[in-house]
Amino acid sequence: MSGTTSYSGDPLSGAERVDVRRFCGYPAYGSGASGMSSWRFFEAYGTLEYRMTNMSSSELQVVRQKLATLYQLDQAIPAAAQNLDTDQAAVWTRNRSEVLDRTRLFEDWCRRLAAFIGVPPGPALRTATSIVI
Repeated sequence: MSGTTSYSGDPLSGAERVDVRRFCGYPAYGSGASGMSSWRFFEAYGTLEYRMTNMSSSELQVVRQKLATLYQLDQAIPAAAQNLDTDQAAVWTRNRSEVLDRTRLFEDWCRRLAAFIGVPPGPALRTATSIVI
């Protein structure tokens, strides 16, 4: 792993697992594996759970590095909304597509995390044109 920050190789915490699911585009897991929306009924969900549980220390460090980036990108989207009310002030003109640009960057990083883990992006990251029935 490149960079100077060291990340833990300890197993993912419950909160980190929630964030991995969320950033990979998968819905909330709930309190257990039950019901028709359980991971047992969808291969990608099961693969994600298996991979999160069985990652090596080096893989966990990479996941935590990606999570750190995603936390920042996730917070930058609502922060960009503070500039939506200003179209032009003195020489400063807002980027009208800033929120969209930040959202696209965030979703790109979410897809990178899913690809690293080896699962397809979940339903929250799919476009209407990529849904196959």
